[in-house]
Amino acid sequence: MALDRFGRTIRYLRISLTDRCNLRCIYCMPEDMTFRPRDELMQDEEIFTLVRVFASLGFEKIRLTGGEPTVRANVVEIVRRIASTPGIREVTMTTNGILLPRLARPLAEAGLRRVNISLDTLNPVKFRRLTRWGDLEDVLEGIQAAEEAGLTPVKINAVIVRGYNEEDVVDLARLTLDHPWQVRFIEMMPFAGVTEVQLRLAVRVPEMMARIEAALGPLIPVNGGRLDGEARVYRLPEAQGTVGFIATLSQPFCASCTRARLTADGHLRMCLLREYEVDLLTPLRQGASEEDLRRLILEAVWAKPWGHGLYEGDIPLNRTMSQIGG
Repeated sequence: MALDRFGRTIRYLRISLTDRCNLRCIYCMPEDMTFRPRDELMQDEEIFTLVRVFASLGFEKIRLTGGEPTVRANVVEIVRRIASTPGIREVTMTTNGILLPRLARPLAEAGLRRVNISLDTLNPVKFRRLTRWGDLEDVLEGIQAAEEAGLTPVKINAVIVRGYNEEDVVDLARLTLDHPWQVRFIEMMPFAGVTEVQLRLAVRVPEMMARIEAALGPLIPVNGGRLDGEARVYRLPEAQGTVGFIATLSQPFCASCTRARLTADGHLRMCLLREYEVDLLTPLRQGASEEDLRRLILEAVWAKPWGHGLYEGDIPLNRTMSQIGG
C-alpha cells in the first residue's frame, strides 16, 4: 500500500504515453511546440514494468493521457497489456477523440473501460480557433464511436477560456439534457509555455454556473455535493446526464487527492501543480530491480504535497501541460 504523510492512500496513476499531440490548443502548448526525442520517452516494455511495480503497491486504476495518447504507436497493445496486469482494476483514457472512429472498438476489446473526451465548444469556428488545427466534426464522430464501442459513460472535458468559449458553457451543458454524459467544465490552470495566457484568461466555476443556471435552470447537486473524482457534480432538471465542475482554483480538492502522474519520460509527479518529481526511467535503464523501484515510488508518495501553491504565486514552470499528462 502506498501512503503519503497525510494518510492518503495513493492508488490512481495517470500515465502519459507521449508528449505529442495532433492539435495545438491555445491553453496547452505553443503552435511551434518542440517535442522530446522518442528514445528519451518510456518504451513499451518499460511502461509494462513500471505498471507491474505500481500494481504491486496497490495502484489499481490507470488513466492513459498525453499529449494525445491515441497517437502513440501500439496504443491498443499497450492498453491490452496494462489491462491484463494483475491488480489493475480499471484502465481509462483522456483523449481529444479525433482518432476514436478508428480506435474506439479495438481499444474497448483490449480492455479500455471508458474515455474522457476533450471538447471546449460546439461552434466549429471557435473550435478551430481554440485548437488551431482541429475539426469539430472529427471529435463528434469520436464521441459517437466511443458510445457504440461501449466506452461509457462518456465524460466530456471542457476547458473554459475567457474571450474564446465562456459563453459556450450553456450549449455544452445542454448536451446533458438528451445524452447520458457528464459534461465537465475545467478552470484553466497556469503552467510553463503559455502561462501568461492561462493566468489572464481563466474563468472561475461560479461564473460558469451562473451562466448555465440563467439559461437552463437550477443545477441540483448529485451525491449530496460529494466529489466524483475531482469534479463536483450537478444535474439540470429532467436531464439524462450530469454537469461537473473541476474548480482547481476556486475550490481546491487537494484533501481527497489519491492521484500520481507518470510523465512520458518516466518521472513520477505527485501533484499536477507542483514541480516535485522523481525520475524512475533512468534507474530502470541502469538496471534497478523492481524492489529498488518500489522504494523510489514509496518515497515519492510519502513526500506528496498537501496541495498546490497557486495562491502563494507558486506556479509550476518546469513542464508544459502536455509534458506532464492531463
